[in-house]
Amino acid sequence: MKPIIETVNLTKYYGKARGIIDVNLTVNEGEIFGFIGPNGAGKSTTIRTLLGLIYKTSGTAKIFGLDCEKDKVEILKSVGYLPSEVFYYDKMKAIDLLEYSASFYKKDCTSRINTLAKALDLDLSKKIEDMSLGNKKKVGIIQGLLHSPQVIILDEPTSGLDPLMQKNFFEIIQEENRNGVSILFSSHILGEVQRICNRVAIIKEGRIISTQSISELRENSYKKVSLSTVETDPEPVEIEGVSNWIADGSHCSFMYKGDVNRLIAEINKYPLSNVEITEPNLEEIFMHYYE
Repeated sequence: MKPIIETVNLTKYYGKARGIIDVNLTVNEGEIFGFIGPNGAGKSTTIRTLLGLIYKTSGTAKIFGLDCEKDKVEILKSVGYLPSEVFYYDKMKAIDLLEYSASFYKKDCTSRINTLAKALDLDLSKKIEDMSLGNKKKVGIIQGLLHSPQVIILDEPTSGLDPLMQKNFFEIIQEENRNGVSILFSSHILGEVQRICNRVAIIKEGRIISTQSISELRENSYKKVSLSTVETDPEPVEIEGVSNWIADGSHCSFMYKGDVNRLIAEINKYPLSNVEITEPNLEEIFMHYYE
């Protein structure tokens, strides 16, 4: 696969304060790549460095094989960006702002703007100052996509959108991807990443701690186990890989990472009335990377 976004040992310090350290990312052509971690982990710093909004301390960052600092102007012609927070001139109407943004790309974006506004149910005639946070976010989405970019970089894109608009937004992004657009999608909400991404990188305290496919993240990680026994207060399952043991009367639950056959053999020793082994959701998996 052809890499579209690539960083090698990308590092950024703010004075002595840590931004990101030795971040290695590869987003392939046509991929939706999730970038997850809590606030302050380094997601926005990585994205702003990729866009040339801030300068790296060391390492390399490339988009389309071009250097993100030296070739920033050329890169940004074909990149769409939605920041986590959007700020605009309040007195402008949405349509005026978007037409002004479109003028930088030297192409007619009128049809594209209208199509996106319809999909997001946005009144383009309204002034920015009269809009809710959610509608301002819609303006930001349209602004990032109006020039039909080849790469879209989204930093916490759904904050401020109600559930229906989130659904519409994901449909737009997936349609862009079907048309060959590569997407880097930053979020702290794992359900969002699980919904649309092919692969995911987990960042903790400025460092990438894991990069996996969504299926690998689930299959090679933890199982969620719930047991009901005919006796109360059963003893904890004592095999390697058990964590988060919670007992309440005759019912207990825990997380398990390891050989499922060994797990089955162990819980078979209990006088069971019911057992359930399921895949944990990504929120539960995610917490284990931060223990």
